[in-house]
Amino acid sequence: MFQPEYSLGREVGMQDARVRSVAAVSLWAVVLTVLLPGLILQAQPARMSVALALQAVVVVHAGGALARVLTAPTVRLVAFGFWVFAYIWLGLAPVAMLAADVYPWPYRSGERTAVAAVAVVELGLLAYSAGTSLAARRERNLAARPVPAPPGLLERLLSRRVTPWRLLTLCALALAGSALLISAQPGRLAAYFTSRQAITEVGAASAGQDAFMQSLISWSLSVPAFWALLGLLRIPRAAGGDRWLRGVRWLLLPALIVLNIVVNNPISKPRFWAGMVVLALVFTVPRLTRPRAFRVTAAGLLAALLFVFPYSDYFRYSDREEVAVVSLAEQFTGNGDYDAFQQVQTGLDYAGEYGFSPQDVLGPPLFMVPRSMWPGKPDDTGKTLADYAGYEFLNLSAPLWIESYLWGGPLAVVIVFCLFGMAGRRVDDIRHRLRERRGTVAALLIPAFAFYQMVFLRGSLLGIAGPLTLLVVIPLLISTPTARASRLPSSAVPSAPIRQASIPGTGGHP
Repeated sequence: MFQPEYSLGREVGMQDARVRSVAAVSLWAVVLTVLLPGLILQAQPARMSVALALQAVVVVHAGGALARVLTAPTVRLVAFGFWVFAYIWLGLAPVAMLAADVYPWPYRSGERTAVAAVAVVELGLLAYSAGTSLAARRERNLAARPVPAPPGLLERLLSRRVTPWRLLTLCALALAGSALLISAQPGRLAAYFTSRQAITEVGAASAGQDAFMQSLISWSLSVPAFWALLGLLRIPRAAGGDRWLRGVRWLLLPALIVLNIVVNNPISKPRFWAGMVVLALVFTVPRLTRPRAFRVTAAGLLAALLFVFPYSDYFRYSDREEVAVVSLAEQFTGNGDYDAFQQVQTGLDYAGEYGFSPQDVLGPPLFMVPRSMWPGKPDDTGKTLADYAGYEFLNLSAPLWIESYLWGGPLAVVIVFCLFGMAGRRVDDIRHRLRERRGTVAALLIPAFAFYQMVFLRGSLLGIAGPLTLLVVIPLLISTPTARASRLPSSAVPSAPIRQASIPGTGGHP
């Protein structure tokens, strides 16, 4: 039956009934919209301009939305991931760039382009906010119906439950595949603990300089290993007992932990991916997804992204430089990790010269089609913009704002972000309704996507389409559907408990 599991139902109901604290919202709003931007501006002489004045609107919008998410009575992971990216990468970072007129890369646009870039960013944020509002209104209307509506396709997919046999098959495939692929490449295990540059060179040598094959092998190791570990930790205990399954878990868990340390460590994998792995493991712990615990953890994560993340690229290259601690303003203006706003400006200049390319929207969903079969297959947008700007280094970002703009101008930005906002709110609502049901796709996939969406937003889409597809498809393959039933209201309290599986090191109940 389509029934939630019971775990502290009364406490959850009380938490849901609470409203935002005005003091908490005000405090967060002051910190995010006044204190942190002021800290950036006072670190260097500010050059006043129209673009900088308009950027204040973006900071207030993103900071205010993030404050609402951090003080909401319910946990909205997808909204949190979106507004964190918007606030840091397209809110604070552009403030530093526009105030100092210093950017991470050499290409420079004019003042008019800077103003247009701020407008495009704010247009996307407005469309996203409108989309979330429309989805929230739809949710309220459905909840007000006298007869509950049956769950839609998205909710049925997210309510699928991970099954032991499929999960154990994935575990076996992940371990066997890693043994074969790691042992067959030059450097073997040692390459995974040197640098991303070294693992890329090793992969290129073993794959015959085929970048697609190199990426395919890399992600075919990382993504299944991640899902095998997460599924093994979070699969619920069967109602009739699962002594045999617990025994298998005891055997597989150490091996999968070691495997993930090898293939998903921040030395050989992108920091966003390695961070997503850790955060997904953290935010699938039931106790940490309650509103109060989420607020504390989310605040710590925001601080880490601001003050620790800039220094986490220490292992990117084999030749490492000494870490120099600098101000936030200097990080934003000198670190290529924060090039999103500059890439929006570059993309606007590119569109002004070459026009829009609606056909490029087919590139990400059809990423697996080889160029030999599709001679006109679109290039990675970040690479296209890097070529246009004359850079030798081509691995640059292309935020969703400029990707969508290049497809069809401001109208495309509005459509893409409105749909994305609607989808994000819908997913958060579904996760909230299913929050007491352990082992569902919603409980596992939504936290993972919530944090991986920062890579999705940063782009380029063509570059991340492969790992994103694996991230979404694998949990669907190791799960089975639940029986259809009407949608339960969020405050429904079930009648009988189903115990969480007890796995060593996960905090489950015996």
